[in-house]
Amino acid sequence: MIEDTSTTPKLLVSSEGAGWEEISLYTFHEPPKLEGWTVPPTLDSSLVLITRGGVQLEEKPINGPWKAHNLHQGDLLLKPGELQSSELRWQSLSSEPLHMLYIYLSHTLLARTAQEMANCDPARLTLVGHAGFQDPLLTQIGLALCQELEQPAPAKLYAQTAAQMLAVHLLHHYTSLPGNIQEDTQGLVPRQLKYIIDFILAHLNQDLSLVTLAQQVGFSTYHFARLFRQATGESPHQFVLRQRIERAQRLLRETDMPLTHVALESGFAHQSHLTQAFKRHLNLTPRTYRHDHSIRTHF
Repeated sequence: MIEDTSTTPKLLVSSEGAGWEEISLYTFHEPPKLEGWTVPPTLDSSLVLITRGGVQLEEKPINGPWKAHNLHQGDLLLKPGELQSSELRWQSLSSEPLHMLYIYLSHTLLARTAQEMANCDPARLTLVGHAGFQDPLLTQIGLALCQELEQPAPAKLYAQTAAQMLAVHLLHHYTSLPGNIQEDTQGLVPRQLKYIIDFILAHLNQDLSLVTLAQQVGFSTYHFARLFRQATGESPHQFVLRQRIERAQRLLRETDMPLTHVALESGFAHQSHLTQAFKRHLNLTPRTYRHDHSIRTHF
């Protein structure tokens, strides 16, 4: 294998332009060696996943001592927001390419979720940095978000739900007071569940957000996402996507509406977005679905 001697990171995937809020994601093919990289101060927290290769990563506060971490494929690095700059350098531990996935969670999201979860001062639930650890849920969410960005129209509702799940998990397990959170046992009553489902169906062709859905029944986004899953067995994103596919199926069966109009009427960004969703969930294209149904109705 020819060793990669490039000194410039190569961007592979980015959430820029996807319209995601309070969360951003990037994956890079990294240079095997990095020196003198300054990380500016930020209140936002970051989660780094080594998706390929291995690296000896060293970091230090400005004018502070170096601290080294050996990270291998599947390892994570959690960095809480900091008010001072730090310096970073690394050396690859493998001959294969070094790929890293970066997730940034806004300070606003973490503070709001902490307050909603524990009903206390968010400062009491500050994240604590960890390096070289593995967490299957964090890894699963990170890779799923990366896959979502490869779709024709990455879903904002999916990103919002995933960001909420990440924030909740981090605050449950990686804070200064782990295990200090009491869950609210109140659930969605049948009237609330019917109301939110009716609202979703009435606005299926619009850009639904987690905040908008939660506001309809007077819950915080954290409690709404958790209680909706308890009541339906699906996340808000999964439920909305299923309803959009079912509406598209009905329009394909019952009308001669052009595929572009079917996509928009069902809440998909465009025809290719509809086609991709059909391929993923039904293993066929909308055009094939309509053709097959037309043939069946003639026999």
